[in-house]
Formats: sequence, structure tokens, C-alpha cells
Amino acid sequence: MSILPFPSFLDDVKEKGFRKALMEGIDQTVERLTAGMNIQDIREALRGDPPSRRPNPRLSPHADSFWLHMRPGYFHRDMTGIYPTFRLGWLSTYFVVFETITGILLMFWYTPSPDIAYGNMLNILSNVPLGQFVRDLHRLGAEAMVLIVALHMMRTWITGSYKKPRQFTWFTGVILLVLTGLLSFTGYLLPWDQLALWAVTIGASMAEATPVIGEQVNLIVRGAPELGANGLLRFYLAHVLLLPVFLFIFTGVHYYKVIIHGHSLPPRAENIGEDTAKRVPLDKRVYFIPDILTNEIMWIGMTTFIMVVLCVWFYHAPLENHADPQVTPLGTTAPWYFLWIQGALKLGDKFFWGILFPTLMIGILAVMPYIDLTKSRRYAHRRVSLSLAMALVSFATILSYMGLPEFAVSTSAEIEILHEMTMEPAHNHVGKMRTVPYAQLVPGAYTTAQIGAADPRAAVEAFNAQVTSTGQYAQMRERLLADHAITVPSSFRVVPDDAPALKKVLEFLHHHIEARHKELPNAWGAIIIAEAQSTLKRVDIVISWDGVHIENGVVQTDANGQPLFLTTIDANGNEVVQRRVDAKHVFLHPDSAYFD
Repeated sequence: MSILPFPSFLDDVKEKGFRKALMEGIDQTVERLTAGMNIQDIREALRGDPPSRRPNPRLSPHADSFWLHMRPGYFHRDMTGIYPTFRLGWLSTYFVVFETITGILLMFWYTPSPDIAYGNMLNILSNVPLGQFVRDLHRLGAEAMVLIVALHMMRTWITGSYKKPRQFTWFTGVILLVLTGLLSFTGYLLPWDQLALWAVTIGASMAEATPVIGEQVNLIVRGAPELGANGLLRFYLAHVLLLPVFLFIFTGVHYYKVIIHGHSLPPRAENIGEDTAKRVPLDKRVYFIPDILTNEIMWIGMTTFIMVVLCVWFYHAPLENHADPQVTPLGTTAPWYFLWIQGALKLGDKFFWGILFPTLMIGILAVMPYIDLTKSRRYAHRRVSLSLAMALVSFATILSYMGLPEFAVSTSAEIEILHEMTMEPAHNHVGKMRTVPYAQLVPGAYTTAQIGAADPRAAVEAFNAQVTSTGQYAQMRERLLADHAITVPSSFRVVPDDAPALKKVLEFLHHHIEARHKELPNAWGAIIIAEAQSTLKRVDIVISWDGVHIENGVVQTDANGQPLFLTTIDANGNEVVQRRVDAKHVFLHPDSAYFD
């Protein structure tokens, strides 16, 4: 008679003894958890021994478990090496899981509000244990995921693995590629810094070019005419909820279709027009448990190790100043994976190149398997298809280069130099003037005329006499006073010996002016430092030069090759060269310096 009203562990102990009952209970529990494999089966698998039970218990988890039903019970031996898959499909799935885990960790410390988001980012970087490390992993993983998914699609194209019966598998892959790009794009805005705001502003601005409904589409994307609280919240919800739902659904569908049709063999391993991926001979089978499983565990460890090493020693996710819609950074670009669209936009119409062209490209990719009906997957028989693949890569590379700010965007030399001197932290780069220690910001006016002079003091005195007699110093003072009511010294002086960092920055200004001498003829630069408050100094960077005619970024010259100067008529009726002055200032505080 049972001790309890139902069969229990105590009955087994009474009948078999405690040790045997305990071991059998553990064995049964393990078999339920693994959906068919007991302790002995696991031990044999880990040792590499053949299974001692029939039918093979190592195949049961693929039919009965929650996870392994998405993996085939065995693979063809030709598919277990690096070629032809290069593990790109597996790596794509790895980064889906990797990004989900790191993203959830970051969500604990983030609030999607323009007033709070940037402060949350600073808190993650400074106060949250391992916060910067997890953010670096998430950002680097996102960049890697876009690259890996794109490479996986290209590998599939090159090996012809999209052909019948895998057309729909390719179609779901195209959807996953689009979702991956959108996930990275929506996540780009969440730090709410200058880089995020303006990069996303560029990308989202294409919505306005949609015919008829452009304004409505823009409002749906941004939540308002300009990106703000509604836009940030929408991007956040799309990033953590809407897009991941579709990503997981189509990842499941994609894996299901891969299991149904099997991994396509290398093109040389099949006869033309045949698909033998599902018919794996016994002598060619490599079982998932233990061979493939242990191999994938190795790949997980190795890939994670590489990510950790990169984030500890070589990579840190950038974070610029708080987003400011009123200040447009110089040379803003979209994320690198959308540079090809930004480059295309420089070719012409915003609707055609910004909306229609990318849509057509994605559409052609999606239906390509239904257009390419040739049966052969051999490389020698697919010259047109392979040429198109290489043309696509070349075209995307060229367009991406065109998307850089250096291409077909004309910025005057003085603006670029002043930006380099005063720019706020961006892309792990900061304006040179901000690197000077606060103690070395000695009030006064300093000129590039002293750089390279054998006697700096004599050179500065001679320069003072020159700019005073020609009115250039008065022109500079007028320009600065019009910008802000500050005290401008009556003349230039030599940089003090105890301010070597300031002198180094002055040399930097001098060399950049000299490098652009065609656009800035007879130019000189200056640094004006003034006390703004007891613990705040204003620094003005000044450039003065003779004006020249410039068209499309090219200095115009006369028949003798001499630059065409801009001229004006003075009070005596004489034609004189226009002297131009530009300046930019920055306020520096002891606690805001970017020097080590």
C-alpha cells in the first residue's frame, strides 16, 4: 500500500532504497528536461561515443523540445566546415540574442524622454556598474549585426542558395535585413545626443519626400514637425517592441524554412538542377548532438570573447553633447549603413533617390529568386548573376563614399578651421582649443605670426605695426565687439613660456591656415583670451585673409594663374583688395577641459 494517496518518491525509496530511487528520479528529470536524453546519453555524447540506445535518443530533442525543433537532427558533412556558409547565418542569430540580452539590461536604466534620456546615458556611463561596458557591447553588436546579416545575404546570392525550393527563405531573409537596418536606425536616436539627433533627422527627412502623403508620413515618423518627445518615444517603442516582434517572427519562419528544405550544399556537390540537401547518406551525416552543438558552443565563446576584448581595449560607443535642435553640427551624416542612401540623394531628386530608389533595390532583391530561373548553381554557369552581385557591392561602396560630408559638399576653409578649433566632443574627437589646460589660458591676444620666427618677440612687434597701419587689427576688434561685448587687448603679445599647450594649439591653427593658402591668401590667425567670469574664460579664434572669388569650392584665377581677389573702392576712389575676417568663440571652465 502506498504511503501517500498517490505514487510518490517515498514509495520508490521503500521499494528500491534511497540511493537507487534518487538516481532514477534524477535520471527521469534530466530526460524530461532534455526531451529524451538521460544522463547516460549525455555522458556518451560528451565523450564522443556512439549512442548505446536505439532509436538514437539524440534525435528526440529535435522533435520534442522547445528550442531544438528549430535545428536539424543532423547535417551534411559538406556543410559543417567554414565554407560555404562561413557561419554567417549562425552569427546573425547569435547577434539577435546578444542584442536582446544587452538591450534588456540597458532598458532598466533608460527613460525615453528628451529631458531625461541624456542624463540616463551619463548615469549608465558613470554610475551603473559595468554600464559603459554593456552599452559598448550593445552598440558594437548592433554595428556587427548589420554587417553580418548583409554579408550573409551576399553569401547566399553568390552560392545560389536562393534558388528553388528556397525562394521564400530568401524572401524572409530580405525582410530580416530590412528589420535589422531599421532596428539599428531607431536605436541610433535613443542616446539623445547631437550625433543621434542630427543623424536621425537626416534619415527621417526623406519621409517628407513621399508624394501626396509626405507631411502625414513625416508626422507619423517624428510625432511632430520636428523630432522631440513624441519622436523619441516612437523610436523607442519601435526599437524595443514593434520591430523585435517582427524580427523574432521572421527569424522563426526563416529557421523553419531552412529546416524544411535543408542547408543547400556547395554548388560543386550537386548535379545541375538537383537538390539533395534533405537526402543525407548515413556516411555523410554529422549529428547535431554532440558535434554541431559543441562546435556552436565554441563559436559562442569565441565570438563573445572577441566582443569583450574589443569593448575593453579598442572600442567605446560615442556620446556627444546633449541634443540641440538649434545647433547643426558640421558634416553630419546618417549611420554608415545608410550612407549609400545619403550618397544617392546627392545625385538629384529627393523622392526618386531617397524613397523610390531604395524601395526598388529592396524589391528587386526580394523577387530575385523568382526572376532567376536558371537551374545551375555552379559559379561558371552564373557569370551574369555573380557580375551583378559584384556590381551591387561596388555601387553601394561608391554611393557610401559619396554620402560622406567630404563629397560634393562645399564648406569654406575658414569655417572648417574654426570648427576644428572649437568643435564640441564628437566621434571621440574634440576641438583643439578645448584641450588646453585652464591654467594655461592666459588672458591676451596671440597671433600665428610668431610661429616659426627666429625671434618671436620681434616678429610680433613687427606684425603689430603692420596690422595697425593697415587697419586689420581695428577690423578684427570691430568683428569681435559686434559678436559680443568683450575686452579686446590693444595689441598682440608672445605666448608665455608657461603655456606650452596654448602655443601648440596656436601652431595647429597656423599649419591649418598655411595648408589652405589658396583659399586663404595672405592669412593670419589669432587666439583672443578674456576673463568672462571668475571661473569662466571666453576664447575667440580669429582668421583674417584677402578675399578671393571661389566657385564650387575652387579659387578662380586670371589668365596668368593668379587668384581673382575680391576688391572694393576706398575713400580715395582707389580699388583695394577686400580684407575678410571670421571668428568663433568658446567658453571654457576648469571642470570642462578635455585634457589629460
